[in-house]
Amino acid sequence: MAKKVHVETTINGEAREFLAEPRQSLLESLRDVLYMTGTKEGCNDGNCGACSVLLDGVLVNSCCVLGVEAQGRTVETVEGLGTTDKLHPLQQAFIEETGMQCGICTPGFLMASKSLLQSNPSPSEEEVRLWLAGNLCRCTGYDKLVRAVLKAGKAMEAA
Repeated sequence: MAKKVHVETTINGEAREFLAEPRQSLLESLRDVLYMTGTKEGCNDGNCGACSVLLDGVLVNSCCVLGVEAQGRTVETVEGLGTTDKLHPLQQAFIEETGMQCGICTPGFLMASKSLLQSNPSPSEEEVRLWLAGNLCRCTGYDKLVRAVLKAGKAMEAA
């Protein structure tokens, strides 16, 4: 077994520390070490987007980033979006537009959508579809997801 590395990072605005094996992905660190299970494992090779998180504000597949790479950086996961008392506008729109079914892809879509709306608060439908192309859903199709992102963008602009 490789020697574990002490990692100090900020996750969802909170200072966190954990021990990671040098080969361990950020996804594994989040789920198996920190017990933050909102981020999902789909393909484990960067093709499905289920594990999408923001690393220093940049959308990444956490299965393709090493946990040790979070050292000194900021990670945002789906757990940081909203609370049960106050949902993030994206979460609310996904519910209202039925933009989820089995839930495996939903956290990745939410984080990708957040990243898009941070950089482009009022995207066109085409821009949403292009941005979300790195996320796969095998249940809903994409129309409901696109409608949810557009609706959330409008709600966030109005707020």
